[in-house]
Amino acid sequence: MKSPLLFLPGAVAAEGSDEEVAAHYGDLFREQRALADGTGLVDLSHRGIVTITGDDRLAWLHLLLTQHVSELAPGEATEALVLSANGHIEHALYLVDDGTTTWTHVEPGTREALVAYLESMKFFYRVEVADRTDDIALVHLPAGSIAEVPEGTAVRETAYGRDLFLPRADLEAYAAAHGPLAGILAYEALRVENHRPRLGFETDHRTIPHELGWIGSAVHLQKGCYRGQETVARVQNLGKPPRRLVFLHLDGSEVLLPGHGTPIRLAADGAEGRQLGFITTSARHHELGPIALALIKRNVPVDAELMAGDTAAAQEAVVEV
Repeated sequence: MKSPLLFLPGAVAAEGSDEEVAAHYGDLFREQRALADGTGLVDLSHRGIVTITGDDRLAWLHLLLTQHVSELAPGEATEALVLSANGHIEHALYLVDDGTTTWTHVEPGTREALVAYLESMKFFYRVEVADRTDDIALVHLPAGSIAEVPEGTAVRETAYGRDLFLPRADLEAYAAAHGPLAGILAYEALRVENHRPRLGFETDHRTIPHELGWIGSAVHLQKGCYRGQETVARVQNLGKPPRRLVFLHLDGSEVLLPGHGTPIRLAADGAEGRQLGFITTSARHHELGPIALALIKRNVPVDAELMAGDTAAAQEAVVEV
């Protein structure tokens, strides 16, 4: 379902999982600066919207998710994961409850599998799960925005801004009234700057929460049982994760950014050196220049000079070594 905002003058479609929304609207750095200044909005209408209603919704979700949500207050935003039995990340959910409904948004292409999993776990609980993606569109307002929020709209507010669950039929009118529009590339550059992981970008089939710094923000260590908890507790109490997320400052003289999956090696070892990790997301930032997130082996020295493909990279630790 392509966003109607893709057909506005200047809109250029994004690629990959974000292809249903705009990468930019003609000026990437202007769009980034607007978001950093607290103005404009980002069309995230390609993300999946799943709601849970019923008297047991929070107690039920508490049993399934990594986050403590049984006492989630109305309007309080949180995030949570669904793990496999081995503790690998399967889903990332961004939640808010309005007192009667738990609203969640998830990565494009993941909602069907998530809904199927939730439906399979209902048992005798008084809950109803609904895929609302066809009638609800997600819009992001940056931190500091004074844009009006329509009455009755579910809002998920965090330090990075507000996520609005708008009726899809109102998307074009709301965007016209509360622009300027910023594309997904501007949004992603700020996400990378803030070291925020994203499912399917910073994760692969064997990622565990500790590797990405999701302990605390998405994983509560003092809650009851959930699938994958044994792995979480074992790594937290007895060991260290095998990999860690890092923030990279990339050589600004290179024309092309290293893409997702680009191998990371020690600069001293050259192109034939052993691969130590890979680029997960790269971006051009309006102030920092070319930057990236990468997943590398935990034992790589923090001060090691790295190469991302042919691009020199200096790392900053995101996850404790």
